[in-house]
Amino acid sequence: MIRPRIGITTSLKDGRQTLDRRYVVAVERAGGLPIIVPIMESAEVASNLAALLDGLIITGGPGITRGLIGALPADLPAVEEARDRSDELIYRAMADRPFLGICYGMQFANAMAGGTIYGDVERQCGAAVHSAERGAGEHEIQIEHGSRLAAILGVERLRANTHHIQAVADLGAGLRAAARTADGVIEALESADGRVLGAQFHPERMRERGLPLFEDLIRRAEGHSTPL
Repeated sequence: MIRPRIGITTSLKDGRQTLDRRYVVAVERAGGLPIIVPIMESAEVASNLAALLDGLIITGGPGITRGLIGALPADLPAVEEARDRSDELIYRAMADRPFLGICYGMQFANAMAGGTIYGDVERQCGAAVHSAERGAGEHEIQIEHGSRLAAILGVERLRANTHHIQAVADLGAGLRAAARTADGVIEALESADGRVLGAQFHPERMRERGLPLFEDLIRRAEGHSTPL
């Protein structure tokens, strides 16, 4: 039996695609078949690739420019246009299949739903430092009671890593907050229809604590699995 096929997007810098191997390891350990998504230029190619996939992960990345409120800070470069365009192509092509957005990927899904993104949540909202690159460590997030995320993790509080300067401002259509930090920053979101799950933290770096998010994606993708 073929495992559910999970597309994993990549970062792009100076024409080179890169991917943290921990995403691949997490998908494999959760029972999925990881497939690396290339940077594409046409909707036709994205549609053809999507026909081979059962679920999608959009990974972390640089500064998102869609739905941006305020300017990006000097220590956060903007996403390259080629990646932004490719992510939109595969996200639209996979609109009927399960999705997990991580960090940049969560913000991207929110922006695609018409939501907005702070350029620098610390500066704009007086929030605590949320970037490990600026000196933040792990912090506790409060998971919304009755949310899908609470059911997936089986807890209402979680110690999570933090690697973001940007943050969700206004939620997009059909999305709701699934977790927040003590200063009110949205740390996870989910769609009312159950297709979209987004984590502002990086579950692929959290070993057993983060694995349930990938296992949930695999379970959802099994219902969409089609033979090649």
